[in-house]
Amino acid sequence: MNFSSFSLFLHWAAENLGKGPHAIVLCEDDAEIPSTVEHTFKCGFRKVIVIGENLPNLGDNPKVVSVNHRFSNQAEAVDLVNQIIPLAAGQWLYYCFNAEYLFFPFSESRSIGELLVFCTEERRESVLTFTVDLYARYLWDSPNAIDRGDAYFDRSGYFATSRKDEWGNDLDRQLDFFGGLRSRFEEHVSQARRKIDRVGIFKAKKGLTLAADHTLSDPEMNTFACPWHNSPTASIASFRTAKALKRNPSSTFEIDSFYWHGSAQFNWKSQQLMEAGLMEPGQWY
Repeated sequence: MNFSSFSLFLHWAAENLGKGPHAIVLCEDDAEIPSTVEHTFKCGFRKVIVIGENLPNLGDNPKVVSVNHRFSNQAEAVDLVNQIIPLAAGQWLYYCFNAEYLFFPFSESRSIGELLVFCTEERRESVLTFTVDLYARYLWDSPNAIDRGDAYFDRSGYFATSRKDEWGNDLDRQLDFFGGLRSRFEEHVSQARRKIDRVGIFKAKKGLTLAADHTLSDPEMNTFACPWHNSPTASIASFRTAKALKRNPSSTFEIDSFYWHGSAQFNWKSQQLMEAGLMEPGQWY
């Protein structure tokens, strides 16, 4: 299903989006769009909404919705999600960018729908996700830093700090998480972009908005767990930061390799991410 503009898609979605969960793939460039869509669809989303300019042919799957629309920065991308939220009220949404791949506990054998049924039973309306930076080991072979067949990630170096309110008080069950390439190459990353936490999966409702820092306007939806026990979290394995660092003229010649002693080859399995402490099942088994 293809739409020539975002406004035409919104008109259709107002009546036809239907039951979720739905995924939104925001395409900043042409990198790994088909693989991102394929991986996202296999997670079990009912519709995968792909938004970008001059998108490739994504086949004739009626559950993949292609929307031709150009956006130039993260603020505009967030605005697109915010326009979709009220049209999907009551349904779960997930959003990511191209060259990003969702993993959740036991995702090889369970669907995203099963996870979200459990979260609903827990009276949770969101799933905290952590962005796990992927990168090619040999940049001379992969100048855009993307190599899905030989990808690496940081197995250590992650940390969290308490999130404060406007008066400097710690917010309940909210933390800011850091690590990966954004920490190791922080001199090339603006302070506002260094966090790796993202409320990437949430239940849409009227009046809810997404902010540029990947938090939601409802504070409870930004928490990492229930008040009474740990909740499931997920990871988004992402080439996005590596790609940007090699594409940006101010950093590309400063970085010869992303590989270091803390690197591990990524095996594209959820168990590896759980063992690294980058997501957890909570009470869901």
